[in-house]
Amino acid sequence: MSNQLKILETEISSLKLKSPLILASGILGVSYSSMKRVIDAGAGAVTTKSIGPEPRKGYKNPSIIEIYPGTFMNAVGLGNPGIDNFISEIKKIKELIIPLIVSVFGNTNDSYISVAKKAEQAGADAIELNISCPHAEVSSIGIDKDLTYSLVSDIKKKLTSPILVKLNPNVTDIGEIALSAEKAGADAVVAINTVAALKIDINTKRPILSHGSGGLSGKAIHPIAVKKVYDLYKILKIPIIGCGGVSDWKDVIEFILAGASAVQIGTALYQGPKIITEINEGLTYFLKENGYKSIKEVKGLAHEFKTQEVPDFD
Repeated sequence: MSNQLKILETEISSLKLKSPLILASGILGVSYSSMKRVIDAGAGAVTTKSIGPEPRKGYKNPSIIEIYPGTFMNAVGLGNPGIDNFISEIKKIKELIIPLIVSVFGNTNDSYISVAKKAEQAGADAIELNISCPHAEVSSIGIDKDLTYSLVSDIKKKLTSPILVKLNPNVTDIGEIALSAEKAGADAVVAINTVAALKIDINTKRPILSHGSGGLSGKAIHPIAVKKVYDLYKILKIPIIGCGGVSDWKDVIEFILAGASAVQIGTALYQGPKIITEINEGLTYFLKENGYKSIKEVKGLAHEFKTQEVPDFD
């Protein structure tokens, strides 16, 4: 959206966004051409697919299925070209002058650091740590506060770019993990990654996805993600990026009312990048109609209202 209004501008750490909409990792973030389509549609920033230290094929098909309208389950297995082969894409995207977030993963702290440093040197404006993919080994980090602290702390010592931590919803206490990331120096958190799920074909009597279980994304997880953002806003000082089930501008406003500073969009892009333009237009209309001069004025407003207290019984 070339005529993007200042009413949608926001910040995440040192990142300046013309719109609160950010391309989520794993969706169209695989090449310059696919990310350019999202940028041209009006995204405020883009996040690459998760990139690791070496090329990785990922899981065999079927690796993604639509199980309900607007709700998908996937187990891609972090397939990616490896950081050395992806550097050229990073450099090319940086020509477009928009905040570029590179999602990274590894199997040790050192491998995370190695990938992140190469991405930063190639031009990444921020690093998103994937510690929460529900169908890959990296999820073991995101379910442990001490492992999360160790990884974030080690990376903060080696990088100058903002560090975003993508949180795992498949834990007992997401707040505990988020606070650990914040204490270690994270500049923001992304809430949430996909929800662990399983779909079984009753005729073949086996899981539909080749890997078996996968991650649930899309409309069905939106209320879960809003709840996590709402709870995190009460305890964190660093910004929160909402992620999960955004399909229209109302979903974005809901995230921001819950406390998000920006919102990632992923699954809904199966409709095409034009949805970003439509959401930006809807956000602008809503803000103007309600007398807001900036989308930042909406952040956290849901917390000003008290929920009904449970009455005491004698």
